[in-house]
Amino acid sequence: MPKIKSEKKSRVHNEIAKQGIQFNKDFGQHILKNPLIITSMLDKAGLRPTDIALEIGPGTGNMTVKLLDRVKKVVACEIDTRLVAELQKRVQGTPYQAKLQIIVGDVLKTELPFFDICVANIPYQISSPLVFKLLLHRPFFRCAVLMFQKEFAQRLVAKPGDKLYCRLSINTQLLARVDMLMKVGKNNFRPPPKVESSVVRIEPRNPPPPINFVEWDGLTRIAFVRKNKTLSAVFKHATTIAALEKNYRVHSSLHNKEIPEDFDIKQKIQDILTNSETDQMRARMMDIDDFMKLLHAFNSEGIHFA
Repeated sequence: MPKIKSEKKSRVHNEIAKQGIQFNKDFGQHILKNPLIITSMLDKAGLRPTDIALEIGPGTGNMTVKLLDRVKKVVACEIDTRLVAELQKRVQGTPYQAKLQIIVGDVLKTELPFFDICVANIPYQISSPLVFKLLLHRPFFRCAVLMFQKEFAQRLVAKPGDKLYCRLSINTQLLARVDMLMKVGKNNFRPPPKVESSVVRIEPRNPPPPINFVEWDGLTRIAFVRKNKTLSAVFKHATTIAALEKNYRVHSSLHNKEIPEDFDIKQKIQDILTNSETDQMRARMMDIDDFMKLLHAFNSEGIHFA
């Protein structure tokens, strides 16, 4: 009989295993175990001794203790009460205890306190809503260094014309500068996830662009549903026309503007696209300036997306 190699476990994970704690895949719990990756993430974050750092999903605290070494305070948001207990036990009786604040709960439903910087290996299933929760958080933070699923990270940094360029790409890049930092293999986690990972740096644009993000998001949502079609074709979809006509009538009513009996929303939309020279453009090739021009053209004619 060939020998079966026993799986190597770190001391921390052995302790957790002894206590019967199984990592919960529903919470996306894949603990980053490689200390070199953790150190590299912290180095690239540009931490300062006066910083308050936010960590999302601290797990067993491998990154947390290294963060506590470098900053004034760490705010750790963890949904799993079992891991909260382990993290508290890990810092108990050490100088770290007074520097660590743990928020127990779902980060997407939590009102986040002030923080200077965010460093985290986040649960991948909340990647998109979390990015926008952070980018719309006020007051502004300096930057975030985050671990994502590789393809999600590639979407964040994709440019017009790239295969993965999408609404996520342009919406994120409107609000922040995004840079790819490094790739991280599956074997750096316990348990190993099914996908490769990447680390990105997100730096919010401060001040933000002078644009209503809800309006912007509404426009890009329509344009990217069929990103390979011309805008002229995209805006002929019945549900899109119905929604924009409803918005137009509400806007006109609020501003005491009369609507002619022969009003044709289809023709108005087409006229706006033609006059702004965007009717033959395709979302997959449009950059931020193109969409700003298009949004202004619609809004100036009383058509809104909010």
